Amino acid sequence: MADGQRRLVAVSNRVGPLNDEGKAGGLAVGLSDALKRRGGLWFGWSGDTSEQGTFSEAHTEVQDSVSMTTIDMNQEELEGFYFGYANRSLWPLLHYRLDLAQFDRQSERVYRSVNQRFAARLAPMLDDDDIVWVHDYHFFFLGSELRQCGFEGRIGFFLHIPFCPPEIFTALPASHDIVRAMLAYDLVGFQTDTDRRNFLAFCIRELGGQKLSDNRIRVGDRVVTARVFPIGIDAPGYERFAVSPEAGEHEEMLRDMAGERLQIVGVDRMDYSKGLVERFRGFERLLEDYPENRGNVQFLQVAPLSRSELGAYVELRRELEELAGHINGRFATLDWTPIQIMTRGFTRRALAGIYRAARVCLVTPLRDGMNLVAKEFVAAQDPDDPGVLVLSRFAGARAELPDALIVNPYSTDDVARALQRALTMPFDERKRRWEGMREAVFAGTSEIWCDSFIEALENADASLPEDAPQP
Repeated sequence: MADGQRRLVAVSNRVGPLNDEGKAGGLAVGLSDALKRRGGLWFGWSGDTSEQGTFSEAHTEVQDSVSMTTIDMNQEELEGFYFGYANRSLWPLLHYRLDLAQFDRQSERVYRSVNQRFAARLAPMLDDDDIVWVHDYHFFFLGSELRQCGFEGRIGFFLHIPFCPPEIFTALPASHDIVRAMLAYDLVGFQTDTDRRNFLAFCIRELGGQKLSDNRIRVGDRVVTARVFPIGIDAPGYERFAVSPEAGEHEEMLRDMAGERLQIVGVDRMDYSKGLVERFRGFERLLEDYPENRGNVQFLQVAPLSRSELGAYVELRRELEELAGHINGRFATLDWTPIQIMTRGFTRRALAGIYRAARVCLVTPLRDGMNLVAKEFVAAQDPDDPGVLVLSRFAGARAELPDALIVNPYSTDDVARALQRALTMPFDERKRRWEGMREAVFAGTSEIWCDSFIEALENADASLPEDAPQP
């Protein structure tokens, strides 16, 4: 541990890896770097189930000054906590999809119980001067449970996904309990200012909170700081990925497959929040309204399967495959297949090569916390021939990447027009837009995101202004 620094304790649903082999996402890259520099503990779920579940023996792996400690869940905990409450209730609701959200008391009970058990297992490992950083919607209650265990040190929370408006969030039966639990944290971080404002609005309207100076909110006797920390990527590292042998191999394969045709790519988990159906329809509209693209453009959508145990995801896959078949059946020729969908995953190096071969990257979520694909695409581009980013106005990355072509993902006409503009954009404009986005991506890396959150947590002020009325 660096002299004079408190130990960092990170808590997330999944742990690691510490060494980026080209598969880690933004969270892992940012946290692993901070942990390696400061020393600390990374605590979470092992990814395994056992009969003992959260009572199981902890598994610890030590690398230099970093310990990675995990515990199991049993099948009931996995079903209720992860598949149930986290992914059937919280995920759709926080992504503004009240129509897909399912609420049941048993899943909520298990979710709370798992949060309690994780806190009980973590608390004995903590020192008084540790700073604890809890991640994402799986652990809304963990901070308050740590307080119940007697921990009085600094605890921060970062939400990686959106926070919906109070009008939607109040549909959750436990909405008041969740936000009150979030007030146990000293610092609550969000991807965008919209998310932060939605959280503050709930505190004020539903809990009688009072806004204070310096991004603070007071509810009862609790004063909490709520700030925006847009997550980034390891931009220099990803830029190096793009010129690696693995990237070069995939870039060459995609260029060979495309031939003289211009390549559009999309890379997303198969999730209803990503706007994949709307994206396919926008591409179909492109071929309808701009027939010169027929035979001259092809679209590759990489969509690794996720949460395939859930009915909404099974239905989404069926709909996408049917839509792709419809588009291909309508427009394909003997030597041209307009759209290709792949449900296998790729390493980040391989994806960097795929991005580099694309003239257009289509990133059109219906609602997203940040969307790191947009930033990875920018970092991967060839400076001598950069591609164009088409980006949803509802992606968190929009605020940082105004030089992208911003679209309404719900409008097939808007998506089609943006695609046509991107495909025909002159080199000078492509270059200018890419340079602006590259500057933003390199100015907001995962390391900067991580360091800024930790600094804010260490300096979070829980004191009341002298003139504030007493609760």
